[in-house]
Amino acid sequence: MKEILGIDVGATGIKGAIVDLDKGELITERIKYPTPKPATPQSMTEVMKQLISDFNWKGKPVGVGFPAIIKEGVALSASNIDDTWLNFPIVGFLNKKLKCPLNVINDADAAGLAEKKFGGGSDKKGLVILLTLGTGIGSALFYNGVLLPNTELGHLKYKDSVTEKYASNSARELKDLSYKTWGKELNKVLNHIEFVLAPDHFIIGGGISKKFEKYKEYLDTDATIEPAKMLNNAGIVGAAMAYTLM
Repeated sequence: MKEILGIDVGATGIKGAIVDLDKGELITERIKYPTPKPATPQSMTEVMKQLISDFNWKGKPVGVGFPAIIKEGVALSASNIDDTWLNFPIVGFLNKKLKCPLNVINDADAAGLAEKKFGGGSDKKGLVILLTLGTGIGSALFYNGVLLPNTELGHLKYKDSVTEKYASNSARELKDLSYKTWGKELNKVLNHIEFVLAPDHFIIGGGISKKFEKYKEYLDTDATIEPAKMLNNAGIVGAAMAYTLM
């Protein structure tokens, strides 16, 4: 059994647990801390240090899912976190500060890896798109099981802004939208993405996936649609899986 500490970094919370990579399951309780404000490299690293201490995991393998485009160990964007992460050498910095062997992957890609292997996407062929609807919209794309990393469909141009300003869960909460109104807006976004990429299957992830029954009747695309099966564990499991991609 391979055991890795998975850390899922988000705009509102930083979560961690030890993961059994053979089963795709958490083998400890999940621990969550609020994301510090401002969400700078130093402040967020302190939270990750605390998680490593909580699990008595110093010097052991860690996988991190992070809300940014990650290329060659560098964070090239900063989605709903502090701009000091832009063009920041995240892998080298965390290696030095956390003193653990680790790898970092985009947080939505992490959730996608977990969902594709252990959840609803495991038997799907063609182009599969996972959308995590939370503070923003994260995305993970798979073509015949192969990840196309670092897509940012939440930042896809849409109406007067970008898609996540209309169809994220935070947009629903901020505008106090009913599930019917929000579901219809989400459907427009899905149709917009469908026009651009022609996917075969959508997976709706993020905490709002637990409420899928409340808005599924308003979703109508040529692609099939289903809620994520791993719910809030996908990010942690996928982060742990990212360590094996080093």
